[in-house]
Amino acid sequence: MINIYRFGGLLAALLLSTGAYAGDIQVEGAWTRATLPGQDMAMVYMSITSNQAATIVGVSSNASKTAEMHTMEHKGGMMKMYEVKSIPLPANARLDMNMHGYHLVLAGLKAPLKAGATVPLTLSIEMADKHSVKVDVQVEVRPLKEPKK
Repeated sequence: MINIYRFGGLLAALLLSTGAYAGDIQVEGAWTRATLPGQDMAMVYMSITSNQAATIVGVSSNASKTAEMHTMEHKGGMMKMYEVKSIPLPANARLDMNMHGYHLVLAGLKAPLKAGATVPLTLSIEMADKHSVKVDVQVEVRPLKEPKK
């Protein structure tokens, strides 16, 4: 009987996790900030792990007119953001998309992003063996300002 409860607890934990899984790809902690009225752009951050070498080759969301892949680089004493056509995913290594490296940009938002909502996003990934995988991700919209502790 105890094993049934353990299995049920494990199953519930898996179902309630905020990650997205597709074959060899695991996406965790996808988030963005709420936006103000009139703000038409938002950055998206997440962590991605692939069991085999892969490449993110596209991103889309019905919450914006376009979705792009970007990176930040420190050049000449300044940070510069620019669009990239792909993002490599090394085998068995976690890629943390954050403010100081790779991240996604939703441009031409169709409506302001409200804290507590989620934004649908689809990653198009090409695996090392050249087959394509689509990973649907629900991006958590966090408050514009973090609450004071």
